[in-house]
Amino acid sequence: MKLDICIKKKLGDFHLDIDYHGDIDTLGILGSSGCGKSMVLKCIAGIVRPDEGRIALNDKVLFDSEKRIEVKPQDRRVGYLFQNYALFPNMTVRQNIMAALKTDRAKKEEIADRMIVSFHLEGLSDHLPMQLSGGQQQRAALARMMAVEPELILLDEPFSALDVFLKDRLIRELMVQLEKYDAPVIMVSHDRDEIYRICRKTAVMDEGTFIRTDDTRRVFEAPEYKKAALLTGCKNILEFERRADGSLYLPDWDAELVFSGKDRIPEYATAIGIRAHDLIPVWEEKAEGLIGVEISHVSQLQFERQYYLKPPGKTPDRDRELRWFVHREALDEIDKKGMPGYLAIPMEKVMWLR
Repeated sequence: MKLDICIKKKLGDFHLDIDYHGDIDTLGILGSSGCGKSMVLKCIAGIVRPDEGRIALNDKVLFDSEKRIEVKPQDRRVGYLFQNYALFPNMTVRQNIMAALKTDRAKKEEIADRMIVSFHLEGLSDHLPMQLSGGQQQRAALARMMAVEPELILLDEPFSALDVFLKDRLIRELMVQLEKYDAPVIMVSHDRDEIYRICRKTAVMDEGTFIRTDDTRRVFEAPEYKKAALLTGCKNILEFERRADGSLYLPDWDAELVFSGKDRIPEYATAIGIRAHDLIPVWEEKAEGLIGVEISHVSQLQFERQYYLKPPGKTPDRDRELRWFVHREALDEIDKKGMPGYLAIPMEKVMWLR
């Protein structure tokens, strides 16, 4: 399915300005809280009216301010799974499912029976939402949504209120359920792992607009923007100055990086991003391009050790710390040799950022 959305919306000091045109299979919108992710979904669903613009699914126009087209939410064939699931509290699971249907009683019963089986809600059909676990509530909300056979599924932070164990199980269940239905999905989340796991394409959102859109793996490998790098989990963003000889100088670390001819530096780049697991320890200074480091803080986790580092002899500065995360399997060498005095940045792991 193709989504065309070019809209603007102003709410106080907040400005939503979205311009996206492309196919969607599973599109993830990744952004921090308050950046406008949920508002995009609500505009598509018809819950919020844009100030201006156009929204179309394939050849079906849902909203066009110039042509004064505004399809009612109930006629858009869009399924919306709210963050809190929004089940009717005084209705049973079966009644919640049937409430979404516009047909005769017998057909409603038939569809409800099918949804209850499909979403593994047998034995729970007469329960109220307050009698269900978080996972059961999500399945009930999904059953209600899918009962109307939506052409597009919108998921609004569907796992934000769940603990880690339950989240993992429900993500697997959701992916299985969605595979049964031939409908594209747009999911918003601030959790990069959810986006990476579920979505084939990702739009990174910041302050009301999409700043980076591409296949999910490509977005994580080359986020291009500092904000996008942070949202995809990059812990280290280092500003640099270009030197006449083609090298890069890192002023915060008084270090110089030298690139080979094949390592072309994009004109737009003003910083590099390097993930915390990609730094390489060096115990003796024997090459150029090394960063001298001293420990500022250490966190020992179950499966890794996290080092927070500062330039040698400098006062710790949390805004400029270098983060180096070491998997458990590699800790024996560090415990044997001691803390390395230098770290190397592998050029093939560098992300060029603007």
